[in-house]
Amino acid sequence: MFSDKMYQHLFSNAAAQVKLTASDITLCRKYFEPVLFAKNEIIEEEGHIPKYLYYVVSGFIRLFHYNEAGDEVTTHLNCPPGFITSYSHFNSQTKAAENVECITECELLRITKADLDTICEQSSVFKDYSILVFQMALAYNENRARELASLTAEQRYTKLIDNYPAIIHHVPLQYIASFLGMKPESLSRIRRKITKDN
Repeated sequence: MFSDKMYQHLFSNAAAQVKLTASDITLCRKYFEPVLFAKNEIIEEEGHIPKYLYYVVSGFIRLFHYNEAGDEVTTHLNCPPGFITSYSHFNSQTKAAENVECITECELLRITKADLDTICEQSSVFKDYSILVFQMALAYNENRARELASLTAEQRYTKLIDNYPAIIHHVPLQYIASFLGMKPESLSRIRRKITKDN
């Protein structure tokens, strides 16, 4: 029953983009594996080929790498629902330059590259859906790069909490600060200012 609710979550997400048939749903159940991970668990490591594409049913995940100084740099925070992995490395099956970590306890559905290819071969609907997901990931990354270059730190923070208010309650501030391209103390100042202004 537990895993069925997880699959229904994926089907609802997909149905908003494409028209799923009964055979598409059967394929999803066959190839997507329901998994649970604990808080702070690294599920894909840099230097290794990503094994899975993950669909987030619940919980928060980040992508991060270490800079030259040895500090963690958070490059992506998922906001459920959606897919997450080190996309380009998953698609090319090359060694990833970043880690995938569960910030909170997470309920996920995962699929290997081989099984994803199999689903896409057997279902034109799922092939269309997977292309849409990849295009959305590319668009998200392009938009994020543009925002980092053009918005002020306060604007970036305000936009994030307007779009994804739950992040503040579940993701540590140092991860949010890193994701927004600022130091934790800068984020603390911005939050104090916003609280004072309101």
